[in-house]
Amino acid sequence: MDIIANYGSTLVIIAAVVGFIMAYGIGANDVANAMGTSVGSKALTIKQAIIIAMIFEFAGAYLAGGEVTSTIRKGIIDSSAFVAIPESLVIGMISALLAAGVWLLVASYLGWPVSTTHSIIGAIVGFALVAVGTEAIQWGKVAGIVGSWIVTPAISGFIAYLIFMSAQKLIFDTDSPLNNAKRYVPIYMGLAAFVMALVTIKKGLKHVGLELGTVEGYSIAIGAAVAVAILGKVLIARLKMDPAADKEMQFNNVEKVFAILMIVTACCMAFAHGSNDVANAIGPLAAVVSIVQHDGEIVKKSALVWWILPLGGLGIVIGLAILGKKVIKTIGEGITHLTPSRGFAAELAAASTVVIASGTGLPISTTQTLVGAVLGVGMARGIAALNLGVVRNIVVSWVITLPVGAVLAIVIYYVLAAIFGLQV
Repeated sequence: MDIIANYGSTLVIIAAVVGFIMAYGIGANDVANAMGTSVGSKALTIKQAIIIAMIFEFAGAYLAGGEVTSTIRKGIIDSSAFVAIPESLVIGMISALLAAGVWLLVASYLGWPVSTTHSIIGAIVGFALVAVGTEAIQWGKVAGIVGSWIVTPAISGFIAYLIFMSAQKLIFDTDSPLNNAKRYVPIYMGLAAFVMALVTIKKGLKHVGLELGTVEGYSIAIGAAVAVAILGKVLIARLKMDPAADKEMQFNNVEKVFAILMIVTACCMAFAHGSNDVANAIGPLAAVVSIVQHDGEIVKKSALVWWILPLGGLGIVIGLAILGKKVIKTIGEGITHLTPSRGFAAELAAASTVVIASGTGLPISTTQTLVGAVLGVGMARGIAALNLGVVRNIVVSWVITLPVGAVLAIVIYYVLAAIFGLQV
């Protein structure tokens, strides 16, 4: 307890710095989940993608990032095990943030799309093992989260497969692809708008003091979907295309229509990602601030300090702008060849899955969700459409992320404990 009394402000400052490093790593690595398919399909340039991501990632993190933090902060480890030694929890959370942040920076530099959720959970489990022991870890909840990493890629892959195949049957495999695109694409646009509106209403508005009921929320989301579908129909009708062109030219024109749609889905995915994955940076940071503010008491519920969410959002957008290109290239170009229609199917499926899961407060891996969606699109065209070497490397990077995060956290925990005079 003396450590918190004597070094409280210092610990908060260190936690803020390493929390920013973690958020920077999330931006560098995980934002490829929102923008990789858009860039890979040539619907957006890298510069356009970064600008859009900066706006919507920050909005998602700031407006809707509060709900998932409780699972990261209190669900993985049993805080009651640290009641007598709150300084161990403070130093442990700092160690976890720095360990996960360092690993994400290394992986981003190498172009590996690893899971930020894997990284922080592995790090938290690592320090808890040496600080208290196995009894501090909620193995049931960890198992549930690990299960979600298997289930969510399967769900997103299945949704992506259905979206892609519906576009094939309704548009591309018809005698008049262009006319059918004008008929059906506004429906896809409305669906994308519905997903984005729903996550904003259900998760975002309550953090700015406005909470709507279920019926009101769904009514507004449906209204937004209809409005966007009508707007899309008007915009697509204005596109100058030759209906008498050969099929190849019609296909190209249809892809141009889907390229417009990709901008909507890119925004949707960026917002959903920001709202879900900012928790990986600010959850442990919020725990540190709360314990120091309450003089070592581990309270059950504590409001987020005003500067924590903006810090997480800012770290994400800076990390994306400076170090995000390599992983975007791996996701967008490495797994399978993407066109705007294929990229749209993957992105909308991943966004829908992230929204569904984050609404329950479960910290899923958006990396695995998006890769599952891209694999779903690739599988729809046959196994030969996939670059299995890249897929294998991605899976290997996922497997080593948990233990690497744990080992780094343990090493950093021992170093910080020695610096601050904490007996281990």
